[in-house]
This record gives sequence, C-alpha cells and structure tokens, in this order.
Amino acid sequence: MSSSVSGDRRDRRVRRGRIPGCCALIAIKERARCKSRLESELTPAARIELVRDMLGSAIAAARSASTIGQVIVVSPERDTVPSDIAVLADAGWGLNEALLQAQRALHELGCRELLVLPADLPAVTGQEIDKLVRVARRGGFALASDEGQTGTNALCLVTGQSFRFQFGVNSKQLHLLEAQRLGLRSRIVTLPGLAFDVDTPAHLHRLRKAPWLTQRQA
Repeated sequence: MSSSVSGDRRDRRVRRGRIPGCCALIAIKERARCKSRLESELTPAARIELVRDMLGSAIAAARSASTIGQVIVVSPERDTVPSDIAVLADAGWGLNEALLQAQRALHELGCRELLVLPADLPAVTGQEIDKLVRVARRGGFALASDEGQTGTNALCLVTGQSFRFQFGVNSKQLHLLEAQRLGLRSRIVTLPGLAFDVDTPAHLHRLRKAPWLTQRQA
C-alpha cells in the first residue's frame, strides 16, 4: 500500500517493531465524497466540516482507550489528520481492499490485534473501544453492529490470520461467517456510542439534539 503522504510503501509514522496493544484503523473516504445522503440537509462545506469533526471525535476516542497502542487512518487523503498519526492510502480499490492491505502491512510489523473503526461514530468513547477490544481478546473476534442490526460499525480481530473484510450490505452476517471460517469465536458487543452512526437526515437530527454536541458548539 502506498503512503498518502510520502509515497513510500507505508507512512513512516507507523512505528517499526512489535506494536504493543491493539492497532486502531479508522477508515474514511475523501472528505468531499462523504455523506452524500445528507445533501438535502447540508451544504458541501457543512458536510465536510461534519465529517472532519466526526473523524476528530473517533481519533480522540481511540487515543483515550487504554487498549490501543497505535491509531492509524486509512484514507485517500491526509486533510486534517494530525501529523503524528499515520495515514495509509486507500488507493481507490474500495474499503475492503484498503483494509486488507493495511492488515497485511500491520501483520508485517507484528501487530496481531486490530480494531477497525469507521469515522462516522460521533458518540463513541474510549471506554467503549476498550470493551470491544477486551471482548475480542477472549475469543479472537468481536463486532459492534449498527442500530439496525445488519451492518458493522466496528470490529476487533485478535489473530495473525488474514481476515477478508466484508463492509457493505449485510456486513454483520458476512463478518460473522468470515470469523467462523478462520475458527474465531465471535462475540457481539452492543454499546450506544458504537451503535450510533450518521448516515441519514434522521441521524443528523438526532446528532444536533445531542447534549454533548450542544456543549461542544457553545
């Protein structure tokens, strides 16, 4: 995977040698292409601002989690990602392929615990991330579903095997089947911050009413 910053195989900010703790991969598309379903509610500039804010919240939550040893962003652009965080490039083959390539790169660095976290979880907390990782450590795989119970809002792997990511339609069931294929014991984690993503105008309206958001904007 080429680096989105330097053009090397991977961003130099990915630490060499064995990485202690879990590696968190936060996935996000090019900012201008995010959240197109909110076009009726937000201007293009407002959508980009929202996406950047949610990414910042996800990064902050991952950094505050005691189980996380390194935070890495998977994206076609650095944009506002802090300079001390590695960005591994999504070369345009799709999210699942980008995550697979990132997984391989991290396996080469000795990382055997991997958290995949989308960037549109504005209410996720470090404590929730710790819970997901600790549950995964007991069987090899843990998944946090969306509120509709069909998608995957986060997953954690504890294995050196290559996991075929299945983000998209019916991803929850497909990820459970993939974990079964690898002989991992699957566990489902249900927590409010991991369940709430922002995809539709209804989600946006809920986000605007959230007390924590009101406090941040004051």
